[in-house]
Amino acid sequence: MLRRVGLFLLTNFLVMLTIGIILSIVLPRLGIDPRGYMGLAIFCGIFGMGGALFSLAISRWMAKRAYRIHIIKADERDYQLREIYDMVARLAQKAGMPSVPEVGIYESPEPNAFATGPSKNRSLVAFSTGLLNRMDKSEVEAVAGHEIAHISNGDMVTMTLLTGVVNALVMFLARIIAAAINNFLRSDDGEGLGFFAYFLVVNLLQTFFMILATIPIAAFSRYREYQADAGSAKITSSRAMANALKALASGEQIQTKKDSYAIAKISSNRRVSLWSTHPSIEDRVARLEKMRF
Repeated sequence: MLRRVGLFLLTNFLVMLTIGIILSIVLPRLGIDPRGYMGLAIFCGIFGMGGALFSLAISRWMAKRAYRIHIIKADERDYQLREIYDMVARLAQKAGMPSVPEVGIYESPEPNAFATGPSKNRSLVAFSTGLLNRMDKSEVEAVAGHEIAHISNGDMVTMTLLTGVVNALVMFLARIIAAAINNFLRSDDGEGLGFFAYFLVVNLLQTFFMILATIPIAAFSRYREYQADAGSAKITSSRAMANALKALASGEQIQTKKDSYAIAKISSNRRVSLWSTHPSIEDRVARLEKMRF
């Protein structure tokens, strides 16, 4: 827990330091007033996209430390672990990947797996011990194929770009509307909302807009899960992928803590809604059963 908090605080500090430099030094030197509409738009774009891209850049590094992932090497002495590496390497080759992703395992009773990383050449596929203990070889291979498909399809980059654009729009709209409210309430002596009230309004608007903006992000996430299932079916088999999902469904009663990598995992035990990052396993299995490979 302390390690996760420390990593979070370090990341937050670096992001805030970057924002401070942009506001205080870079924009004024470029002749951009961050208080005007153009300056505000540039600031929101830099912060929204920059924050998302920074998170993507350190995603593999963060995942390794947050989950204490043991990385499996190609020359791993443990036969069972080397077999997992060889399986991922074989699937990566079938998927046309330029290189083999890093392969790792982490301790968790939750049967799950995820892929992360800033590019196809710098990616990571991680399996929980709960998944490896509950599934047979063909099912683990199908899960690996699902994660390889995510990397091959560039899902992490696409999700990051979408999130960055949404972040920028949310920040911009919240401040524009807050400024309009401030001007509407401004009295003859120039008093409007005041600093603290303005700050509160901006944050309330950001929260509201982010809740709405999460809907299209979640919809894309559900779409990419279907695509990754299909990608796995092509390099393994639709039957194996369907069986793997059924095995995941049988393990959903295991209670686990929520974490920031839930959107990246192969399955989520949350109730399906507009804000769900994963479709229901029943729908995913139904689609796979209609495939002929």
